[in-house]
Amino acid sequence: MGRSINVEVRLDEVRGDINRLIKKFIKKVKKERIIEKYLNKRVHEKPSVKRRRQKKRGIANAKKVELQRNKEIKIK
Repeated sequence: MGRSINVEVRLDEVRGDINRLIKKFIKKVKKERIIEKYLNKRVHEKPSVKRRRQKKRGIANAKKVELQRNKEIKIK
């Protein structure tokens, strides 16, 4: 798949709690987008479709940030 990504969580980081260890591992995998990258590589996607999807995601993220900013302004 390209470069290898090592996601590591040690038991002493979560004070010996196995459930917290699993949750932390899943959170790190999501943050690195390992599964998303794998699924994208399984099927070829045209560059134009990829750009369109990325642009759509960027617009959605911008709207989300703007809504959060507006909420913060209203609270203050």
